[in-house]
Amino acid sequence: MARLITRGRFTHDYVKRLVAAPQDREPAVRNLVEAAGARLIHFYITTGDADFLLIAEGEPESYLAALMAAAAAGMITDLTTVRGWTGAEFKAVAEKAAALAGKYQPPGS
Repeated sequence: MARLITRGRFTHDYVKRLVAAPQDREPAVRNLVEAAGARLIHFYITTGDADFLLIAEGEPESYLAALMAAAAAGMITDLTTVRGWTGAEFKAVAEKAAALAGKYQPPGS
């Protein structure tokens, strides 16, 4: 199952509404992610160039559809999603690369 890491920003309207009616947004995010068939592992509010970070597991296309649904509401922006691998998972990728390395012919060779 793919591990997906998403960062994004809140819009001005999001912050305005949250200040007017403070609430923990994790349950709403969890409900959306689970409705898409994925599992929310972590939900963080962050500082710096992103306002939040999500770590989820699931099928990427369904998870991205959930993010698009949230973005369509106009409250979040600047979403970036990357796939994450554990050290052991990435070792398996490196082993496949090692087996394929001799099969690649660089330009001019």
